[in-house]
Amino acid sequence: MNAADEQLLEDLLAGKHRALARTISKIENRSPGYRDLVSELYAHTGDADVIGITGSPGAGKSTLVDKLAEAYRERGETVGVVAIDPSSPFTGGAVLGDRIRMASTVGDMDVFVRSMSARGTLGGLSTATADAVKAMDAFGKDKIVIETVGAGQNEIDIVRTADSVAVLVPPGSGDSVQTLKAGILEIADVFVVNKADRPGADRTVQELREMIELGEGAGFGGGAGHHGADAMGTDADADATDVDGASGGWTPPIVETVATEGDGVETFIDALADHRTYLEKSGTLAERTRQRYAEEIRTLLREDVHAVLEDELERAGGVDALAEAVRRGETDPYEIADGALDPVEACLDELEYESLELPSE
Repeated sequence: MNAADEQLLEDLLAGKHRALARTISKIENRSPGYRDLVSELYAHTGDADVIGITGSPGAGKSTLVDKLAEAYRERGETVGVVAIDPSSPFTGGAVLGDRIRMASTVGDMDVFVRSMSARGTLGGLSTATADAVKAMDAFGKDKIVIETVGAGQNEIDIVRTADSVAVLVPPGSGDSVQTLKAGILEIADVFVVNKADRPGADRTVQELREMIELGEGAGFGGGAGHHGADAMGTDADADATDVDGASGGWTPPIVETVATEGDGVETFIDALADHRTYLEKSGTLAERTRQRYAEEIRTLLREDVHAVLEDELERAGGVDALAEAVRRGETDPYEIADGALDPVEACLDELEYESLELPSE
């Protein structure tokens, strides 16, 4: 790293919020030297509790995140919030500005809110998001909350970044609950029926409970949730979730909240804490962390190989010229791809993976 980045890292680790903001900007913009900076962050991570909040548009995610941050601050814990906004098709930047809806903690320096662009990434989370979480973790934030764009089958990428995932479902969802199906059933560690003071809330809770029970019977992940084990209970109020890991699994509790009034937020926090305890005692947290790093390695390799291949294609005249050659019937995409990969494979054969030797114990 150059001297400026070394100073930036030093200031971040010293708890200077300006340095945290600059670091995340450097990460998001993929500025020169950002990879070396992120690499240095890893040694200082692992202490934060990372919580993912997702759900359909209008479910009240931003309001709940605001109240969640406020409640954590009242407990004396510091909070970092990453609000993932849809990408602008013109600039690639965030367009919603979730910070507008997070008013309770304005002026509190121990609540750091950052809006980031999804940048068109499938799943709504860009690689920069995971790196920003590391920056907040290294900074020393106790809780890091990631609020995503919306719920759907392509939203499951949040599992690779968060330790606990809460799925918000508005009351009276009707068919919306049915459309959640197995994908969202598997990623939810906690279900939250927000706006529970509205008509239809009780019915929505019942539909979710039935969906979880059906999920257990269908063997979704070995039980409701994505822990791959037998499920246990469904009602948070009945304290049915087992956090000692003895029965080998976790069933997502259903929590009712009215975020605008702060009602149910403490119950929600308790459910998240129970899940964290389960993760730690069952050994699931370590396994999930390994899976997260494995996915990071794959993602970085995909990005780097893609960049190398793009350079190769440019030297061959550019993708447009190659596409024109395909149109004229002179070649085909498979032949072009094989030709581009040949030098890469030759280099790998020559290296014999010597650079991938693991450090000695």
